[in-house]
Amino acid sequence: MTGLIAIWQLLLQSQAGQIGDGLIEWLRQIYYYLNQPFIDQKEFKVSLVSLLAMALVILIAFIISRYLRKMLGGRVMPRFNVDSGVQYTITRLLHFFIVTIGVLYALKVGLSVDLTSLAVIAGFLSVGIGFGLQYLAADIASGFILLFERPIRVNDRVSVGDIEGNVDHIGLRATTIITNDNVAVIVPNSKLTSQQFINWSYGDQLARLHVPVGVAYGSDVEKVSSCLLKAAEGVKNVVARPEPGVRLVGFGDSSLNFELLVWTARPHNSPQIKSDINFRIERIFRENSIIIPFPQRDLHLRSGSLKIDENGSSALAAETAESSGQQA
Repeated sequence: MTGLIAIWQLLLQSQAGQIGDGLIEWLRQIYYYLNQPFIDQKEFKVSLVSLLAMALVILIAFIISRYLRKMLGGRVMPRFNVDSGVQYTITRLLHFFIVTIGVLYALKVGLSVDLTSLAVIAGFLSVGIGFGLQYLAADIASGFILLFERPIRVNDRVSVGDIEGNVDHIGLRATTIITNDNVAVIVPNSKLTSQQFINWSYGDQLARLHVPVGVAYGSDVEKVSSCLLKAAEGVKNVVARPEPGVRLVGFGDSSLNFELLVWTARPHNSPQIKSDINFRIERIFRENSIIIPFPQRDLHLRSGSLKIDENGSSALAAETAESSGQQA
């Protein structure tokens, strides 16, 4: 019985060895065919194995970038009290650097290309980029300028033209701004570096708001000034220091034009702050019999007369310097 078991074990081992050798040989043949280049040029060679290796290298580069950014942003830089804007700049630059190195190495592995030849190709492509993709290149260059100079940072309150909101993301090509209506606006980076914009969060957080208002001619300007200052008292998000001020900015066609100046530490709430102040101005003016005029025109007749019929229609009758009877 023991001899039969030994013979059976020998048979199983020999069959397992044959199966293992056959499997190895089968895998070798598969690798051989997959590694055969379907593009075989002097400059580069491409096969299925090289394409898979290229994709794997790029994937590993993204994984390494994500891990390092998470480690730096979550563990290392908070210990040194690094500013959030600086953290964002460092992590973005680290991401671009790792991905660029990964892509270059992936091209070398996947296409068997010498990196020096890639530099030559990049030189020729730069000419085409300068003409055909000049706007895209300008946006990318502006993205690096924003990351290094940091005129704006994530969570800053900015106004770009008619757009006002908080900076949500600064990318390599464009910046995302979230408005008060929770609408994401994509602004090209070149617009932020070539045009003027307002950063409400840069430097001192205090900002002064201008609330214009007009009153009728003949109003007591001292009374108007005191009423405007009263309207600024106790308004939410309006600070007491610096104190509010009033200016008589000019004489309009139908009104005396005043301007109420208030300070706030929350400039992103300026629409609501101005609305609250305007409600208070209207109520206080009404209580003090101060008239807010509307545009009007005065008609002066140098000659003739205006006749009004019973039905409300009017007609202009010309009067001459001399009557027809006098002419006769």
